[in-house]
Amino acid sequence: MSGGEVAGILVAVFWAILVSFLAVALARLAQTLKATTKLVADVTDQAVPLLAEASTAVRSAQTQIDRVDAIASDVQEVTSNASALSTTVASTFGGPLVKVAAFGYGVRRALGGRKDDAPAKAPRRNVIVGRTVPAARRKRK
Repeated sequence: MSGGEVAGILVAVFWAILVSFLAVALARLAQTLKATTKLVADVTDQAVPLLAEASTAVRSAQTQIDRVDAIASDVQEVTSNASALSTTVASTFGGPLVKVAAFGYGVRRALGGRKDDAPAKAPRRNVIVGRTVPAARRKRK
């Protein structure tokens, strides 16, 4: 055998080994692609119902938000009506009630006989060396 023939045989053997490694790699790649395809199909089968449920939940939430908005607007209207009623009651009854209270105060003052304008007497205190004893603690004779 000549050197060229040996080189040819070596190249053919390496070529066969390379082709077998590539064949194994392609077989594994094919298995991986099949598994990926199956996984994507399973995810799609599960995702479609989940998206439908999410869409239903969003619609339900929107309905609830619309209801809350209606309630909030009704509460605002009731609040404004209550404020208007309070203002009306205060303006209608406020003046006469103040006049009645002032009249009652005047009548009590007139019938009471006591004059608030006269200065009140200062409480009398006994002095003991170094301190003052309040009138309430003194013994009456």
